[in-house]
Amino acid sequence: MKKILIPVTNHATLGTTDQANGTYSPEITHAIDVFNKHGIDYDIASINGGAIPIYGTDIEGDDVNAAVLNNEDFKQRTSNSVSVSNVNIDDYDAVFYPGGFGLLSDLASNEDFAKLSAAHYENGGIIGAVCHGPAALLPIKLSNGEDLIASKTVTGFTREEEVDYGTINDIPFLLEEALARKAAKFSKVQPWNVHVIEDERVITGQNPASAHAVAEAIVNQLNS
Repeated sequence: MKKILIPVTNHATLGTTDQANGTYSPEITHAIDVFNKHGIDYDIASINGGAIPIYGTDIEGDDVNAAVLNNEDFKQRTSNSVSVSNVNIDDYDAVFYPGGFGLLSDLASNEDFAKLSAAHYENGGIIGAVCHGPAALLPIKLSNGEDLIASKTVTGFTREEEVDYGTINDIPFLLEEALARKAAKFSKVQPWNVHVIEDERVITGQNPASAHAVAEAIVNQLNS
């Protein structure tokens, strides 16, 4: 059975504000729904391990989100995430970073997960990320000293979407600018439309609506 590592944030607020945050629920639930339907296992991991903060759990009309959130196995995994110190990266066929603003405050600069992901990629593995998840790609350096995304086209949550969402003044940094500075190219479409970029084994999605398509792209590469 194929298995995917899902690193998520331990940071429970939006930046330095007191606004509850963490991982944005639909970005992990819609991806897991895809993985489950394809018989792919997963582990949820975080820097500290243990229970993880999730927001966006009460979105009306999102039946996929509700079903995964109410699944007892998912509840158990999100209450007991694997700490990065206990991750054996050789156990996984892909790494997937869901977004959420919390990630900007920890995974965006975490060297432990970055080193694991670099080793995974250089061993032929797939790395996917959606919305703010691509922030976790920023600290990943390959063994030759080059940034993982230095030769890649990527996408992620855009400035326009930050403005629309009302978070532009509270985020620790602007993801679009950070990615554009490091990547070969930053690609985006009109706000809130599905947009997925596959640049070899690096797969990125622009916003929450792109989570399903990123997961499908990961599955397609795993099965190719």
